Amino acid sequence: MNGRTLRATSYNAAVPQQPPGPQHLDRRLGPVDAAAIVVSNVIGVGIFITPQIIAQAVPHPIGFLAVWLAGGLLAFTGAMAYAELGTMRPRSGGEYVYLREGYGPLAAFLTGWTSFVAGFAGAIAAGALGAADYLGRFVPAARDVTPLVTIPVPGVPLVFSPRTVVALTAIAGLALIHIRGLGPGRIVQNTLAAVKVGALALFVAIGLGFGRGSVAHLTEAPPAGAFNWPLAFIIVMFAYSGWNAASYVAEEIREPGRNVPRALGIGTAAVVLVYLGLNVLYLYAVPIGEIGTANSEIAMVAADRLLGPAAAQLLGALVVVVLLGSLSAMTTAGPRVYFAMARDRAFFPAAARIHPKFHTPWVAILAQAIWSSLLVLTNTKDQLAEYTGFAVLLFSAFAVSTLFVLRRRHPDEARPFRAWGYPVAPAIFVAVSLAITAAAIAGRPGPSLWGAVIIGLGVPAYFLFKRTIRQE
Repeated sequence: MNGRTLRATSYNAAVPQQPPGPQHLDRRLGPVDAAAIVVSNVIGVGIFITPQIIAQAVPHPIGFLAVWLAGGLLAFTGAMAYAELGTMRPRSGGEYVYLREGYGPLAAFLTGWTSFVAGFAGAIAAGALGAADYLGRFVPAARDVTPLVTIPVPGVPLVFSPRTVVALTAIAGLALIHIRGLGPGRIVQNTLAAVKVGALALFVAIGLGFGRGSVAHLTEAPPAGAFNWPLAFIIVMFAYSGWNAASYVAEEIREPGRNVPRALGIGTAAVVLVYLGLNVLYLYAVPIGEIGTANSEIAMVAADRLLGPAAAQLLGALVVVVLLGSLSAMTTAGPRVYFAMARDRAFFPAAARIHPKFHTPWVAILAQAIWSSLLVLTNTKDQLAEYTGFAVLLFSAFAVSTLFVLRRRHPDEARPFRAWGYPVAPAIFVAVSLAITAAAIAGRPGPSLWGAVIIGLGVPAYFLFKRTIRQE
């Protein structure tokens, strides 16, 4: 995808470069910086484990690849809708801002509330523990779960073990880097993104060029079995979640009318290409029937069969880098939501504080790191992710739907970029996303009910914040 393809229409000076008032962040990110946040936010450990679930649901190589392609196209459609919204409202917060504009402050608060309680914090906790586990392949002590210290908090004791200490170190280290400023944070983020994409692309190229695989695996299918398309699409869209990450930092992107669409487009397209390449490689190495029944991560199995045990060990080291990149991106993106909420006086006022020297939302970054660390110590991140997983796609569907609301409500407002394929493409995104969400809820009604309870608790929390802050 070249620059001309992604070029937005000329930037209109009527779109404000900064939000009004002193509480704004500096515009220092370019399109590559923001695209790196997208790439790192999406590409995590999921691409190494979700193919097995999708292969079980769709046990045919062509259908398997079609699911990944369809999921990528859907994510790209959503990214183009967010691109229009992000150029109209180039603010921190992503869908929090769009839902506030389209459906009001309560709807916006619920997405921010869910992001803080479970969305970002739960994913960071899971990723940090995953990094400790993969590091443990080389340093066994890193995944040792032997308790060192236990703090007896009623119901949820805080357990310090070598594994949790490694995870906490990763969370704290990245938080400090990103508090230190966009400069250090950008260097770390871009480096991790470049290493992960470069190494994965090299893995695909060497595996297909020199690996001991078979092209026949790409067309040969096992005996016909039942296809579970809804499950496959649920899993693939969760694997693509994070394609909207650049929208969270729109306030810090230079010339947002041009660069927000570029960041979202380049980042999402890069992820789709990496995902398709890896899944072609998996099929080249392992027949579709074996992918669904593999006893370990399919990426490790594929590396071992194609290139030998040493390649599988190197891939294990790469996964640590992949996870650290994902943690870094979420450490950047999540706090921008809480910062935006606090600036609207809908969250703890301290979260709107900007560091006087580093010009970062340091309190919001610190708050997310603390909450993520508590989830690590209490080992509750899996339950939160299971309960609220459906909300990721649900809120993004509502955010894209605000495109229709704002087009109708403000038809003459400056739009430096217009979503491709409007109104058909965004409508398809909303319809498919809601259908997948409904299927996810129907498939796991118990956890989904608990998720609805967690989201619902945001309603009294919203009114509590509103009442408390108004009285200050």
